[in-house]
Amino acid sequence: MSETAAETFQFGFVCVQNAGRSQMSTAFAEREVERRDLDDRVQIVTGGTHPADHVHEEVVTVMDELGIDLSDRTPREVSTETLNACDVVATMGCSTLELDADSVEVRDWALDDPDGQDLDAVRAIRDEIEERVSNLFDEFVDDQ
Repeated sequence: MSETAAETFQFGFVCVQNAGRSQMSTAFAEREVERRDLDDRVQIVTGGTHPADHVHEEVVTVMDELGIDLSDRTPREVSTETLNACDVVATMGCSTLELDADSVEVRDWALDDPDGQDLDAVRAIRDEIEERVSNLFDEFVDDQ
């Protein structure tokens, strides 16, 4: 196995409340890790700068439609130190996150907030997140 094939990655998914977009991103990333058999190569970090009390109900509903249960997830705070250890941090369009580490690539996905949106709007956000997460894995993780 080459060094490149054995490389490990840490992805972070962050938003203010950690109750919608970053929770969906994390769930899709966890699914990609499982589908691509990358348990030993990829770590997923998620959190918010000001976490909510619970995951938004409309997010739980639309993720459940895909067989992904977020009902038991709890938004949590994430530290700058933790995010500085990531290779890539995706923000959801709501963060004023400033990371000091030169090795961290920050991508702002500029996604609409699903909180309070109708289910069709949340499904559109969910589907965009699913595609972005899959593309992120295609870009950074050689799954051969």
